[in-house]
Amino acid sequence: MTAVFLGVRHHSPACARLVERTVEELRPAHVLIEGPAEMNGRLDELLLGHELPVAVFSHYRDGERAATSWAPLCDYSPEWVALRAGRAAGAEVRFIDLPAWHPAFAERTNRYADAEVRYAEATERLCRHFSVDSSDALWDRLFEVEPDNGLAERLDAYFALVRGDAEADAGDRARETYMAAWVRTAVAAAGDRPVLVVTGGFHQPALRALTASGGEADDGWGRDADGWPEVPAPPVGALAGSFLVPYSFRQLDAFAGYQSGMPSPGYYQEVWEAGPEAAAGGLLRTVVERLRARGFPVSTADLIAARSLAQGLTALRGHSRPARIDVLDGLAGALITDDLDHPLPWTGRGVLPGGAHPAVVEMVAACSGDRTGRLAPGTPAPPLVHDVAAQLAGQALDGGPGTSYRLELTDVAELERSRVLHRLRVSGVPGHVRTSGPRHGIDPVFTERWESQSAPGREAALMEAGAYGATLAQAAAAALAERTRDATAGADGLARALFDAVLCGMDGYSEQLLGELASRVGGLKNVGALGEILSTALGLWRHDRVFGVAHGPLLAAVIGGTTTRLLWLLEGTRGGRGVDFPRLRAVAAARDAVLHAPRVLSVPPETVCAIAWRISGDPEAPIDLRGAAFGLHRALTRDQGTSGDPAEAVRPVAKAGADALGDWLAGLFALARDEVTGTVGDGHGHGHGHGGAESLIDVLDRLVCALPDDAFLSGLPALRQAFAFFPPRERERIAGRLLERRGVRGSSRSLLRTAADPLLIARARDLEESVSRLLARYDLGATP
Repeated sequence: MTAVFLGVRHHSPACARLVERTVEELRPAHVLIEGPAEMNGRLDELLLGHELPVAVFSHYRDGERAATSWAPLCDYSPEWVALRAGRAAGAEVRFIDLPAWHPAFAERTNRYADAEVRYAEATERLCRHFSVDSSDALWDRLFEVEPDNGLAERLDAYFALVRGDAEADAGDRARETYMAAWVRTAVAAAGDRPVLVVTGGFHQPALRALTASGGEADDGWGRDADGWPEVPAPPVGALAGSFLVPYSFRQLDAFAGYQSGMPSPGYYQEVWEAGPEAAAGGLLRTVVERLRARGFPVSTADLIAARSLAQGLTALRGHSRPARIDVLDGLAGALITDDLDHPLPWTGRGVLPGGAHPAVVEMVAACSGDRTGRLAPGTPAPPLVHDVAAQLAGQALDGGPGTSYRLELTDVAELERSRVLHRLRVSGVPGHVRTSGPRHGIDPVFTERWESQSAPGREAALMEAGAYGATLAQAAAAALAERTRDATAGADGLARALFDAVLCGMDGYSEQLLGELASRVGGLKNVGALGEILSTALGLWRHDRVFGVAHGPLLAAVIGGTTTRLLWLLEGTRGGRGVDFPRLRAVAAARDAVLHAPRVLSVPPETVCAIAWRISGDPEAPIDLRGAAFGLHRALTRDQGTSGDPAEAVRPVAKAGADALGDWLAGLFALARDEVTGTVGDGHGHGHGHGGAESLIDVLDRLVCALPDDAFLSGLPALRQAFAFFPPRERERIAGRLLERRGVRGSSRSLLRTAADPLLIARARDLEESVSRLLARYDLGATP
């Protein structure tokens, strides 16, 4: 006998029925199924009595690459039916596809992703021929609603046309070569009994051709002790494995982003269990019930109209039984009277867009269903599952939903409880949510609050996190290291990863993470985000009272590398207008690093001063950065008597306009506010600067008063933005100095409190003066 090939569409009830009938009729010696071959020794786990859907979750990790993928199975998956029916018929059942870690699955997170989607030309032609909107409507038209007679022949013709002359990519060719090796081995061992091969329909024509010659051709794959093709082993040092996880209909639905097999799993579960007619009636009732529960008015007449429209569309489209699209279009026609901003989602594929009509949302939700799978008791789980259970119980963190925890981080025991919860969070395991606590490295908050919440996907997420390590500490460290190594991770993401590492506990795993971070900062280009990293690391290095990382050597390496990179980028910055606040905060962070951690820097303070002085005088540098660089130089040289005089430096800047003056001052005040406000007054009415020099405020007052009205009005927002760096008490001192200069007695607070927005007042005054000039021009006099 030779092999009998059944090409199927994943998660298709029609294909699942065909597989079941074929197994009963053939009674094959072997049933070979597209699935991860590394699971062949553990197929009994799949038959323990799970509540489907479940998935085979596979993971791989080495020093350079990490990958995960899923092979989901539901009641009507042809692969599941082949496994169950094959075992019941006494056949030897095998998965025959490559392991998920293999390079053939590079960039593919779903083993059963529709191959025909990647070669869509033929399906597009068929959609045009049958006048349907999508490949899903085409599939229903050809297979799901038609009688089962002749189904195998129709599938063969369809997949032959879809495959056509298209050349498979390298990954598909490798997989098909490997699967063909299994088929040839099974045929040779089966004698005169048939071999049934159940794979995705796209692969069927290639497998048929590869095995047509029969025999055991040299296919390049080794054989194990039983003569079967060897399952490729991962490289030495890599961590790889597969295990079962619960899955949900939501995860299976195309409207949630799933790109494999049939959409609307809840609807097709009904098709599988009761047939298309019953599924259509059930969908009509469910949608109406959901809409009424949301307060959407749906009358009995609307339900009758929807049913009538669905029946009419079924007949008009030539369907022998109602298809999913017939029911959905009937509901839309009866219930939606508004114009829609988007096409109806079942006319294509993809995530349901935001702002969709309530009726559309409920139709999609009803089709999707809310079933979540459950693993049978005794199903093997990764070691992480047991470690987490033990830690939560040992730390008294295993309370049910609604339980809250208040943790004092200055208490050693409470800090360890916090670390357990943070490790779960960074590992992607839901169920505990932090509602308050420190937000960054120098946040003076020493208490956390957490709440335990219901999380339906927690069990699956916990098992998937097992790919990162056998213990919670290992899993959290690996997850953080992956975030750090991610080529797309920006500096802001790295700063968050740094603080997350601290929250999770600075042990050997976190030291590895800090080493990764220290090596990454040298290649980052975002000045503002680098400043966030430096601020976080420096704050922890200087002030940490809780997490035990103060003056740590790896934090010092992060501080040193980030400061050097920041100075290099700042000196090369060119152009741009306005104030870049993240950049100013980065310059301030560099100042703090030089002042408070000079011994961990590779750049001496004298070099930093020289860089700051060069930037401050560079006409091509952004004006706010020039002011910040002047402030940086002044802050670093205040005890040396060599700092520049801001009152002198501001005069040439003012010549560029009030906007430029405001931007320069913003940079200066962001870095050296204390230095310049110290010249405002000493509390006894004296307003002289250091060494008798005129104060900056006096100079600014004279410069601003000399501005033409239109220039003042134009530059007022920038000037106000600059002085926003001063806290209220310092602004009062400045206001007092301005009153003193004018010989006016009174409270300085009155100068700061206006009846309306100062910008609005200035614009109103400008408007009044414009009106007065216009009246005078036409000799109309002025208003009293």
